[in-house]
Amino acid sequence: MNRLAPIAAFCVALLLAGLCLGAGAPSGSIPSTPENGDWMIDLLNAEPATLNPITATDASASAINDYIYESLIRRNPRTLKLEPVLAESWEISEDHLAYTFRLKRNVRWQDGHPFTAKDILYSFDRIMDPRVDAAHLRNYYQDIEKIALLDDYTVRYHYRKPYFRALEFCGGIPIVPAHVFQEGEDFNNHPIGRMPVGTGPYRMLKWETGKEVTLVRNENYWGNRPHFDRILYRIITNPTAALQVLKQGGLDVMPLTPIQWVKQTQNRRFQEDYRKIKYNTPSYRYIGWNNERPVFSDRRVRQAMTLLIDREMILNKVLFGLGTVVSGTFYVNSPEYDKSIKPYPYDPKSAMELLKAAGWERRNGDGPLMKDGTPFAFEFLISSGSKFGEQLATIVQENLKQVGIAVSIRTLEWAVFLQRIEEHNFDACTLAWSLSWESDPYQLWHSSQASDKGSNFVGFRNKEADGIMEKARTEFDAEKRIRLYHRFHAILHEEQPYTFLFSTDALVAISRRFQDVNIYAMGPDPREWWVPKALQKYREP
Repeated sequence: MNRLAPIAAFCVALLLAGLCLGAGAPSGSIPSTPENGDWMIDLLNAEPATLNPITATDASASAINDYIYESLIRRNPRTLKLEPVLAESWEISEDHLAYTFRLKRNVRWQDGHPFTAKDILYSFDRIMDPRVDAAHLRNYYQDIEKIALLDDYTVRYHYRKPYFRALEFCGGIPIVPAHVFQEGEDFNNHPIGRMPVGTGPYRMLKWETGKEVTLVRNENYWGNRPHFDRILYRIITNPTAALQVLKQGGLDVMPLTPIQWVKQTQNRRFQEDYRKIKYNTPSYRYIGWNNERPVFSDRRVRQAMTLLIDREMILNKVLFGLGTVVSGTFYVNSPEYDKSIKPYPYDPKSAMELLKAAGWERRNGDGPLMKDGTPFAFEFLISSGSKFGEQLATIVQENLKQVGIAVSIRTLEWAVFLQRIEEHNFDACTLAWSLSWESDPYQLWHSSQASDKGSNFVGFRNKEADGIMEKARTEFDAEKRIRLYHRFHAILHEEQPYTFLFSTDALVAISRRFQDVNIYAMGPDPREWWVPKALQKYREP
C-alpha cells in the first residue's frame, strides 16, 4: 500500500543492502550479544490523525502502528521474502483464487483476549464497509468473494479473479480486535484510534496531543522480546526546532533536510554523537493539480504548469542535488519505471503556446493571463512544518507571476490539510508518496479511487489507464506486467495530473550508541537495534 507523507517526512525506504553501522564506542566495550534496556526517541514531524490501522493513511501512523499491530505475514527485510507472523503457514490454490492461512494459537491481544480468525473476518468486513474511511485499502480487497472461517484458527480467502499481489494483501491485512467494538458504534471515531490494542511487541502508554506518543514494551508479547524498554515519538513539526532538540540529545533518530545534511551537521561534536546515513528511497514528491477544477481540467494547462517549473533548478538550489527528477509514478530505480520517458524540460515558451491553445492569453505584456474574462489564479495548499513545501510554493508563485498567473499560498496544520485533500477541496498541493515494494498504481490512479476519500484525490480519470491497471492486476508474468506499466507511464506523462518532482535520497541521523543498524533493501529495521548497558541513557521509572 502507498502511504501519504508530508513533503519532508521520509525516514526509511529503499537502501544499500547489507550496510551495517556500529555505535562508535570502542570495539572492546561492545558485547557480542544484544542487551536489553534503554529507550529509542524518534521524531514525528506530523501528528497522526488516528492510529486505527484500518482508517489511518499517513506515514506517521504507519511508523507507530508497526510496533503495536501485526498481520499474518510480513516481508523479511533481509531476504525480501514473505514470512509468517501471526500465521503458522499458508496454502495457495493452483488457480490463484483461494488462500488458506493457519494461525498461531499462542497469540493474545494486549488486553489479554485470544487472537482468532474471527478478528480477521471482522477486520475484512470493516474494510469493505462503505461507511468506514478505508477507501485506500478497499481497492486491494474488492475482488475477494468471501472469507470462510474453517475453524477458530483457519481462514480462507476466496477470490473472484486472480490478483498478483493477493498473498501480500491477504496476509498483510490490518487486523483489529473484534471484541473491543460494539454493534452500532462509529468505527471511524472509535477510541481505539487514540488507544490502540494490538498483538505487537509494544503497547500504547500515552499520547499527549501536540507533544509526544509513548510506547512501552509488551511484557506479554507472544514472540521474541524487543530490546528497547520504550519507544518515544516527539512531535515537532518545525525541522529547525527538531534539529536543535537532536543536537541537545533529545532525539535519537531524525530525518535531515538537505540543508541540515550539507551545512548544519558538519561539526565535530555532531559527528561524535550521530552517524549520518544517506540512501535511495522508493518514493517521490509531486505537485498535484486538482483535475476537477475548471482551471486544471485541460491537460494542456497541466502540461504547461510542468513546463513552467524549473525542477532541475529547484532540486539543485533547494535540495542540493540530493535526488533525481522523475517523470512518472513508479519508483525511478524499478523496472516498472520507463527510463525512455524523459521529464519535461523547463520551457516557458512552449508552456505559453499550450496555454494559448487552451484559451488563455495575456492581452498586454504585464497583465494577467485571461480566459473568457476570468484571470488565471489558484490556491497552492501546503502543510505546516514543511520547509521544502514553503520554498517550493514560493518559487512556483514567483515563476507563474512572471507569465500572469496569480498563486496564493495557504499553509494548514497536517490534519486539516489532509482533510482538505481527501475532500478534493483544493486547487493545487504538494505532497509525497511512499511506495510499496511491488507496484500496483490502482490505489493512486484508478478512476474508482477518485471518490469516497480515495487516494486519487486529484480526480484523474482515463479509460485506457483504468483498463491497463485492471489487466495488470491479473497478470502474473512480471515482464508482461512491466510492459503494461510502461504504457501507463506514458499516459500519465501525457496527461500530467501531477507535476512529478523528485525521487529524493533519505538523509537520516542515528545515535551512535545504537548497535546493529543494518540497512536493507526495504530500509533499516529498528527492531534489531540495541544499546550496550554502558551506553544506555534511560531507565524505566
